[in-house]
Amino acid sequence: MFDSWRNKKSGSAVSSDMLSKQIRYDSLVRALNSDIYRYAYWLCGDKHVAEDITQETFLRAWRSLDSLKDEKAAKAWLITILRRENARRFERKQFDYSDVEQEFLEDTFSGSTEEHAEQHLIQRQISKLELEYREPLLLQVIGGFSGDEIATILELKRNTVMTRLFRARNQLKDVLENTTIRGQSNG
Repeated sequence: MFDSWRNKKSGSAVSSDMLSKQIRYDSLVRALNSDIYRYAYWLCGDKHVAEDITQETFLRAWRSLDSLKDEKAAKAWLITILRRENARRFERKQFDYSDVEQEFLEDTFSGSTEEHAEQHLIQRQISKLELEYREPLLLQVIGGFSGDEIATILELKRNTVMTRLFRARNQLKDVLENTTIRGQSNG
């Protein structure tokens, strides 16, 4: 008789724990899904791959949600999972993606043609930066992380991160200035 009561009580505790985990997970997904997807897209440059990486990131997050102790660190925690998931992508067999496919990606930008062209130019130039410079820049611009947070995510010293951010911005500035000067002299 007592065993039956105890099993019902422990069963309801398990259900309660699962419900609490589900609620916590759902709020995490709602709050950070767009940021995680945006960062994934910037890493890989392909809408479908970004969706897959984002989905796998949240699946792994579900499995290890109990390891997230500080809710304020959730975004950095998810970015770390996403970066590892992106690295796993290169360990698996890759399919060839055509360059044409990259040109016809859906674009949600709603602005003038000139603004659209400028945004496309900036995205293209950022994607050409070496990964060691591109990644901290994206974490700062897209992710909104501070230098200290980027250092933690990338497992680097803060000064290294700040140097890479400085160099990334300067490289980007130089390329964009040269592009603008050429464009103005031709026009």
